[in-house]
Amino acid sequence: MKRDDVGFIIVITVIVFLLVLPFTGQAFFAWSERFKIFGGFSKFFVLASIGDLISSRLRDGHYRVKGLLYKAIIWGLIGIVIVFVFPIFSQGVRSLQASGLLPFKDVTFFQAFFTSVFMNLIFAPTMMLFHRITDHYIDHKVTHKSHRLKNTLSNVDFRGFVEFVVFKTIPLFWIPAHTITFLLPETYRVFFASLLGIALGLLLGIGTRRKRSDA
Repeated sequence: MKRDDVGFIIVITVIVFLLVLPFTGQAFFAWSERFKIFGGFSKFFVLASIGDLISSRLRDGHYRVKGLLYKAIIWGLIGIVIVFVFPIFSQGVRSLQASGLLPFKDVTFFQAFFTSVFMNLIFAPTMMLFHRITDHYIDHKVTHKSHRLKNTLSNVDFRGFVEFVVFKTIPLFWIPAHTITFLLPETYRVFFASLLGIALGLLLGIGTRRKRSDA
């Protein structure tokens, strides 16, 4: 274990400790519930960025992420969108169940499952593609000032995006994971979604490392 690993573990431990402590944890969730937009931004800004750091450590052997601040801001903006998107799909599913277009009205599990399915099939691909494009753009812009958006669009692996992100991670990871998300009280949903960014970073890092070892 490297010195950087020890420091990273200490930071994560402190964050978890503060969230678990009744006083600080309750204060944080009360604040984020009162200021939902800024709360959504801050949760993704910090926690989803940790996923980028984990992915970098597993993929490249270090925690140095190109343009980390810019990427964290993008995560924060995604967090704001999530604040609006979650109730849209949650209330939409309940409306469809009430009108008879979807079965199992008032069954909590199926409300969560249908919400996750619709959100991940309709919204998630757009959000993930946006993140893929901005991630690629930031990676190259910080080292090549002449890089333009058209260069990113011509170099993004859209086939890999569709085959892996859309056809694999959505049905196998995101739909089950967000079913759990929508089983939680509303106060904790955006926070749990930001934690999933860490899990995805871990999965992507492991997947990339395996591909390299097979090459």
